[in-house]
Amino acid sequence: MPSACLRHTLIPNTTPLFLDYSYQWDRTAPFYRHNPWKSESWQAAAAELHYPPSQRRAVADVLHRQNGESRALELFARPDTVAVVTGQQVGLFSGPCYTIYKALTAARLAEHLNAQGMPAVAVFWLATEDHDFDEVNHCWTFDAAQSPRRLSIQQSLNGARPVGGWMGDYPVDLFKQSIAGLPFADDVSATVEQSYRTGRPLGEAFRDLLARLLPSRHLLFLDPMDPAIRSLAAGVLREALRQGEALNERLLERNRELEQAGYHAQVHVEAKTSMVFLLEDSRRIALRREGGAYVAPQRRYTAAELAERAGSLSPNALLRPVVQDTLLPTVALIGGPAEISYLAQTQVLYEGLGRPMPVIVPRSGFTLLDSCAAKILDRYQLSVKDAFDDFDSFRQRMAYRVAPRAVTEQFSATRGVIERSLDDLSKTVTDFDPTLGAALAKSRAKILYQLSKIEAKIAREALRRDERASADGRLLHSLVFPEKHLQERLYTILPFLARHGAGLLDTIYENVHLDCPDHIVLTV
Repeated sequence: MPSACLRHTLIPNTTPLFLDYSYQWDRTAPFYRHNPWKSESWQAAAAELHYPPSQRRAVADVLHRQNGESRALELFARPDTVAVVTGQQVGLFSGPCYTIYKALTAARLAEHLNAQGMPAVAVFWLATEDHDFDEVNHCWTFDAAQSPRRLSIQQSLNGARPVGGWMGDYPVDLFKQSIAGLPFADDVSATVEQSYRTGRPLGEAFRDLLARLLPSRHLLFLDPMDPAIRSLAAGVLREALRQGEALNERLLERNRELEQAGYHAQVHVEAKTSMVFLLEDSRRIALRREGGAYVAPQRRYTAAELAERAGSLSPNALLRPVVQDTLLPTVALIGGPAEISYLAQTQVLYEGLGRPMPVIVPRSGFTLLDSCAAKILDRYQLSVKDAFDDFDSFRQRMAYRVAPRAVTEQFSATRGVIERSLDDLSKTVTDFDPTLGAALAKSRAKILYQLSKIEAKIAREALRRDERASADGRLLHSLVFPEKHLQERLYTILPFLARHGAGLLDTIYENVHLDCPDHIVLTV
């Protein structure tokens, strides 16, 4: 299938830190451990790992309980095997497309390392302990006419509770209606029905769907809410408590360093920030540091009291990667732009807690086009980046493509005549009186603006009269930049599978290029 690279510099809202990480690594090197674009980084990261055999056995037991027997589990149990880790909040119907792209990037890198003689498995960390239910209780899909549809869980999650344990009714029937008419809708609907059953915990449903979608990628899934995992994580959480003040100071200093380098801190940190939550009575209780103690809404804890309950602590976003990479023999961590940004902060926690930071690898990103969308781009001489704008601006851009050629050529010729005449007049007037020359310069801008305004009105009228072009514009924009978001950040992968079939995932996997930092536009 044809694909094309699109530099992240052309993608809206991309942060300077991620751009430099992708294209000018040396600028960001002080904030990370290994260069992801150098092949020797894998060996360097693996050499820094010290993974006790007893811990490997304990984690393997949990992985076996959560995943069952598999070739990947057998490989993990070997003493020299490393892990390529990624993860995501557990969400409705797999969440946005980039969830799948993370998993496929991890699987691709694990395959590459195995081919290079380094035994590796891909591990997907299920972020079941997060408590932001509003972020995961909905998803976006589209119908046969490419109209976006938002689907939501109607019930609420009372209080700050880990989302992975939520149980209730999923909008499966609404999802089936939304993709009805797409060629492979029945197959996709059946898969969703099997995974998201009423009363099944959200984390379990999410894991089951990903396992069904990616059976050939040998992923191991890890749910950190397992009591055995909580027990294994207790040591590093106790150490984080013991060093709480020093680690906070390091984070505050790192934030200043990032700002001085022209970047920003992805995660806000202040002196009272706590890097842990307390899991109690099915709730994830926020804590804040105050006078050497940790304060919850209902009571106050000393660090020693929390240390005794370390098995009931949950790391915040900055500490979680360190906990994760303490539990696993992580050689590489796959993340998106936001994760790579906050890992620049987390580096000081790796160092402070004496854990090796893995290679941080950007996940592959995709915009998927079908043959119809590709033909529209060709027909109107547009590119994908033309659609990265609000619909009105995109519509105006498209309008110029359908305006009568004779009209656009006449406007171009007229503009040229006016500009040349004004240039000649400006010289004459300025020689006579420089003040009047400045006034003419302002009038020139107004004259040309009015000409462009008339041209834009003609273009819009041409688009209004061309019903096919109007329909093409709506279809293309809702596919490429729906609701003012990149496709991969809004839509779930499921409607694409309903349109193209399960083989689409193999096509995406084949187009994961580990040595390419660009976004991929893939026509399927």
